[in-house]
Amino acid sequence: MLAQAGANLCFKMAWGQPAAMSAILHHPLQYASPLAWFVVGNVIGFLCAVFLTLALRNRSPKLICALCFGGGFFFLQLSSCVLFKSALTVWQWFAICLIGSGIVLLRVGAIAPGWKRALPGWRYRFPADHGAHRDFKTEWWYFTGRLRDGKGREFGYQVTFFREGVRPPGSVPAECAPFIPHDVKFAHFALTDAAAGRFRFQEKISRSAFGAAGFNDGGRFAWIGGWSLGKTRDGGFSLKAAQEEGAVDLLLQPEKGFVIHGANGISQKADGAGRASHYYSSTRLRTTGRLGLGGKQEAVTGESWFDHEWSTNSLTREQIGWDWFSIQLDDGAELMLYQIRRRDGGIDPNSSGTFVLKNGEAVYLGRAEYDLVPGEVWKSGETGANYPVAWQVKAPKLGIELEISTPLPGQELARSLNSYWEGLIEVRGRKDSLPVTGHGYMELTGYAKPLIGMGSE
Repeated sequence: MLAQAGANLCFKMAWGQPAAMSAILHHPLQYASPLAWFVVGNVIGFLCAVFLTLALRNRSPKLICALCFGGGFFFLQLSSCVLFKSALTVWQWFAICLIGSGIVLLRVGAIAPGWKRALPGWRYRFPADHGAHRDFKTEWWYFTGRLRDGKGREFGYQVTFFREGVRPPGSVPAECAPFIPHDVKFAHFALTDAAAGRFRFQEKISRSAFGAAGFNDGGRFAWIGGWSLGKTRDGGFSLKAAQEEGAVDLLLQPEKGFVIHGANGISQKADGAGRASHYYSSTRLRTTGRLGLGGKQEAVTGESWFDHEWSTNSLTREQIGWDWFSIQLDDGAELMLYQIRRRDGGIDPNSSGTFVLKNGEAVYLGRAEYDLVPGEVWKSGETGANYPVAWQVKAPKLGIELEISTPLPGQELARSLNSYWEGLIEVRGRKDSLPVTGHGYMELTGYAKPLIGMGSE
C-alpha cells in the first residue's frame, strides 16, 4: 500500500503541469531533448520492472509488484523533472520517500508474507493435524507396512504423499490465485514381493490443475490422480494407490494413540531456531484390504506405520542425508531411530529417536542414548550408490540389542532427483536379555548424491 500510494502521487505530480504539456504538444521539436529523456526514463523503468520480475519470479508477487511500481515511477518522476525543467516539490519528495519506505519494508519482510518455521510450543490437535499445513514449505504423509495374503506370502508397501511449497499463502492476489500454483504435489508408491525377489515403484507429480491433486477436501487428506489418503468414520485411514504391476486398497486403524517425536512440539534436526520439524506417528495400525499383483486381487492383512511431518528449511547444507528406521517388535513395542549424516562424515548431534511401550507411552532418546552401526553394503546398478542394508542397533537405556537385515537388498527408488533406498526389513535380537523379533521399514537418503531441497543455505 505504501508503494502504491507513492506511485499514485508521482503520477499525479507528473500530469499536474498542464502548461508544460500544452507547450510540448504544440512545439514537439523544440522539446525533443526533454521528450527523449521522458521516453528513455520510461523505457528504463519498464526494463527495470521486467528484470525485477524475472529475478524475483520465485519470490512473493507482492514484492515484485512493489518493486516494479517503485522502479518504474521513480524513473518517470526523474524524467518528468527534466521535461518540465522544475525542481522536485515537497509533495514529490514525499511521494518518492513513500515508495522507498514501502520497498524497504517489503525487503526486510515487515509486509511480505513468508513460510512459518517449526518452533517450540506447537500444540497438536487430532484429527485436524492430519491435514495439510500450508504455512510450512515441506510436508509429507508416509505409510509403510507388511502385508500377508491368504497363503501366508509376505509383501511390503510404501505410499507417501509429498507437498513442496512454491509460494507462501497470501503471497498471490486473490484474483490470480486460481492460475498460480502454490505448491507441487508428488507421491511415491512401492511394492516389495520378497519371495519373488521383485521391487516395483512409481512416482506421480502434479501441480493440481483442475483438481487432479490436492489436500483437505473434506473426505481426503491428500490425493493425486487415483491415489488417495482418506479418513474413515471410526478415526482410521483409507489408502489407495495403483501402478501397472500392483495396487493397494487398504483400511488402517490405529491400535495406539499418536506419538509426538522430539521435545516441546518439535523434532530438532540441526542447530538453530527453526531447524526442526513438527513430527508425529501412528506406530502400529491394524491393516486390512486388497493387494493387486500380476492382474490378481488378494485379500491381505497386516500392520502399518504412519508418519506425518512438516517443516521449513529444517536441514543445512552441511547435512547430506539420513538413516531412518521404523521397527515394530513382536512384543508390542515400537522403535523409531534416525541419524543425520554430515558432509564431514560425522553424525549430527541433533539426531534422535522414540521408543513406544506396549501401552503407548513414548520415551525420548537423545543421540547419545543409542548406536547405529552399518554392516553389509548393496551397490545400486542404476545410481552407483552404496547402501548399507544391514545394521546393528544398541540402546543400553532400553536394554535393546538388535540386528537389522532385509529380505531384498534392491529396494531403491532411483529418481532423477534425490534417489533413495526405502524397504522392508527384518529384526531380531534381545530386549531385557530376552529374545525378540520384529519387522519394519528402513529409509536411506543422500547416498546417491547429497539430499536436495530441505535447506535454505
